[in-house]
Amino acid sequence: MVENVKELIKAHEGIKHEVYLDNENSTMVPNEIIEKMLPYYNKRSYGNPTLTHKPGWEAFETIMESAQKISEFIGAKILEEITFTPGATEANNLALLGSILSKKNSGKKIVISEIEPISIIRVTEMLEKFGFSIIKIHVDDKGFVNLEELQEQTDKDVVLVSLSAVNNEIGTIQPLKDAVRIAKEKNPNVIFHTDASDAYGRIGLNVRDLNVDMATINSYKILGPRGIGALYTKEGLEIDRILEGQIGTQRLWPGIENTPLIVGFTKASETVFQDFEKNINHVKVLRDKLMDGIFGNLSEVILNGPKNEKRAPDNLNISFLRCEGEALTIELSLRGVYVSSGSACSRRLLQPSHVLVAIGRKFSEAHGSILMKISRLHTKEDINYVLDELPKAVNRIRGIVGSTGID
Repeated sequence: MVENVKELIKAHEGIKHEVYLDNENSTMVPNEIIEKMLPYYNKRSYGNPTLTHKPGWEAFETIMESAQKISEFIGAKILEEITFTPGATEANNLALLGSILSKKNSGKKIVISEIEPISIIRVTEMLEKFGFSIIKIHVDDKGFVNLEELQEQTDKDVVLVSLSAVNNEIGTIQPLKDAVRIAKEKNPNVIFHTDASDAYGRIGLNVRDLNVDMATINSYKILGPRGIGALYTKEGLEIDRILEGQIGTQRLWPGIENTPLIVGFTKASETVFQDFEKNINHVKVLRDKLMDGIFGNLSEVILNGPKNEKRAPDNLNISFLRCEGEALTIELSLRGVYVSSGSACSRRLLQPSHVLVAIGRKFSEAHGSILMKISRLHTKEDINYVLDELPKAVNRIRGIVGSTGID
């Protein structure tokens, strides 16, 4: 297998321009963020923040300052509402399992949408084994949650509702404030969680205005380092720990805090929010240029998800008919354009994206989907390069395989 990978990498030799659009799965960390992190490995704040010496006190101060800044970026009330975790998956597990453990005698129903990220779906599937009933709210052909169904399904036995603020695959911006209001009007005791990983740094996000009880955010999706995320829990909300171990500075997550990664997450957040409107407009202009260019130069293409202001500004998900997505990602890679096919979290399975199936895409349409996400690092030259290479790649794949013959 290693030799095969080496051959694949060698096949990329000679590429003169590279454009990385796979920002759903991982991101390049800009130099200014890496440089900000480096001193925290061996020069400052490298101690255990619970210990009484200078490196420990420095670490404690750094972590608290970071929590304060993150809390301000999402509109939290106090820094203690922020718990740093190793990523969004861990934050989602903490949110769902922790709230269920704390409310284990309050009900046996959990409400999610049918297009939630895999880390939400897998946790709820596990909870089914312990007697919980999982209700999946349907979405329309653009991915918007059916609010009438949410109202019908939320009763006194519902312990938790979890709806993502923005869908990670098709960029649908959910009417989250309305969803929270509807759920809490039906059951004032329900806990409302949102995975806001694809909202943080891309659209306005104020947890107090939304009135959510918990919210997950992620570092790498805003060009921060991997391995760090955070869970917001509203002041006064009691949820249980799901892991035990050495107690650090955080009540809900044990172990020694990863100070360098927390610093990187904070720096990435500062970079996004210090000129938020300019950054978002830059991303949206490039995304629209890419979308218009694709639809202007290729036939038999379908946009997955909504348009305009109802779609996250960085997201572009397109199905290329008569073109298998995995083959297209390889062909594009050989041309220096890096994208992902289908669902980012399930692409190694021979199954179509559950999100695309939910919005009504046929098997062949779902398998021909490509997900691209623009970042503030991209330029017009990058997009022009993609628009030059992508039609060549699509036409080559279509010429080789013709129709998939799968519906």
